[in-house]
Amino acid sequence: MKSIGEYLDGRLIVDTGDITEFSGGAIVNAANSGLLGGGGVDGAIHRAAGPSLLAECKALRASTLPDGLSVGKALATGAGRLKVAYVIHTVGPVWKGGEQGEPELLASCYRESLALAASLSLDSIAFPAISTGVYGYPKHLADQVVFDTISRYILVNNAPSHIHLVFFSKPDARLFVATYGV
Repeated sequence: MKSIGEYLDGRLIVDTGDITEFSGGAIVNAANSGLLGGGGVDGAIHRAAGPSLLAECKALRASTLPDGLSVGKALATGAGRLKVAYVIHTVGPVWKGGEQGEPELLASCYRESLALAASLSLDSIAFPAISTGVYGYPKHLADQVVFDTISRYILVNNAPSHIHLVFFSKPDARLFVATYGV
């Protein structure tokens, strides 16, 4: 991964690269509600973590989450072969024009993931760009929600102390930095 810059007193770090290569407390999986892997970031995380991640997710589906994980919620599992302690799974909203509560649900993904990381005493967390792939959330609108949510979180919470936004593409990272890099 390559760092693009640090913002919000060094607590927000913008990176580009493969989120599965992050080393630290947790990475966030932009999961589907079924928790059983899929395409994009979800599939990449499952492949990199190995079979133990899928086994743990199947066990959750067979016990406490028979209907899957709800949009905007987050939960932690082990990380298998990844270089992090946990994978935090969250389900982002599918973009339907912005009038179906999408901004609030996307903000909830980030808030719940950050709060869960703090409850696990993690110093660092890495997020992908949740909902901006096949779920169709416009990147510039998602960036606004992400920056606002993380900014508000940092004002009243000390942990995690390092919040990474990992963009797969440099143009997406540059769009974020151009808009919010202060």
